[in-house]
Amino acid sequence: MEEDFPFNNTLFDYLLTLLGLFLYLLDVCLDIWTVVSFYQEGDYGYLSVLIFLLLGSSVLLQVFSWLWYSDALDKLETGVEKFVNRHKLIKPVHVLQLGVYFRYAGVVEISTYSFRRQTDRFSEGVAVFLNHDLQMLRLIETFSESAPQLTLMISIIAHRGKLELITGLKILASAAAIASNIVTYHRCMRAFLPERCQLGWTSSFVYFLWNLLLIIPRVTALALFFSVLPCYIIAHFLSVWMLLVLGAWSQKTDFMENRYWEWLYRATVGLIWYFSWFNVAKGRTKVKSIVYYFIMGLDTMVLMGLWCWMAVEQAGCLKTFDPYIVIPVLLSLYIFGIGLRMVYYRWLHPNCLEPEIAEPHELEDMGREAACYVVEESSQDILPEPPPPAQPITGVHKRKRTMAVNFYS
Repeated sequence: MEEDFPFNNTLFDYLLTLLGLFLYLLDVCLDIWTVVSFYQEGDYGYLSVLIFLLLGSSVLLQVFSWLWYSDALDKLETGVEKFVNRHKLIKPVHVLQLGVYFRYAGVVEISTYSFRRQTDRFSEGVAVFLNHDLQMLRLIETFSESAPQLTLMISIIAHRGKLELITGLKILASAAAIASNIVTYHRCMRAFLPERCQLGWTSSFVYFLWNLLLIIPRVTALALFFSVLPCYIIAHFLSVWMLLVLGAWSQKTDFMENRYWEWLYRATVGLIWYFSWFNVAKGRTKVKSIVYYFIMGLDTMVLMGLWCWMAVEQAGCLKTFDPYIVIPVLLSLYIFGIGLRMVYYRWLHPNCLEPEIAEPHELEDMGREAACYVVEESSQDILPEPPPPAQPITGVHKRKRTMAVNFYS
């Protein structure tokens, strides 16, 4: 199976890696600028919420990054990883909240080496595996920081009753960035599929658009509810989140190496589900997604109804967001997004059988042939020898294939 694994390190993928690093650094700079702005304006309540979101998301990312590294400290491939591990600096790097930068350095190093030297498929495959963990971390960051932060910004605008064109464009750009991160992770998952199932521009655009159309109503409804009932948003989040975590547990996820840390993953899945659907179990997911979107659509409508009821008593909200315009627009976007999603899964989504999804093994197994032949001395007949038993898939290999099977089964 290894020889069929599509390790393709193209110029486009290489540029995407560099662009991702640049955008990540830009996002950090914008976060710092926003924190300073809140401080200068004296909005200490909003400042506290924003700092909590930034620190909470960062700690969550570092924990996942460290756990994934701790599973394979003796199998690090890049020069920067080996150097840091040799000097026992991996844990301090994560304590200093630099784990994501460290991973970016490894991905950029091996991607540059593979692209310039035209090395063998294994080297390019290492870049694919490293990039998978990085993109998984970026996906977690999207729903632990970016989506909540966008919710906070919209709620501030609704509370203050002032919406400018440039602010509206920034909100739309932030929502588009969230949807783009989902598409990037989708593209990363395609590395496990046959060449005929690689991601095209049409399917990428449709995938991006339906995610954008479903995220906007959800985030806006949460923001409007938060703008009129800020004390109840925590109760709403905890109640819905706990139900979603139980839903993840009921699907018997198997993503982490340690079954205790699997609960951290399930809790994170609940956080992602609070904003958007994320498949975590193999098998047909049609019924699961229908139930999810029905429940979340109903919850979104309840939030908008409560906002409309409370906004009547708070004239400032009505100056910026008219319920008779906002609610029909958001419902239309949600319905249209569901329709596009159905179009994507009907005509553009590859439904591959599990054996079609590549199953990489550890480094020592990468050069092993699928079967070898021996000559039997008594009859001189050439008989196929049964292939050696495959080694258990662990670490990033297991994580990547698990998510690919879940995503495309």
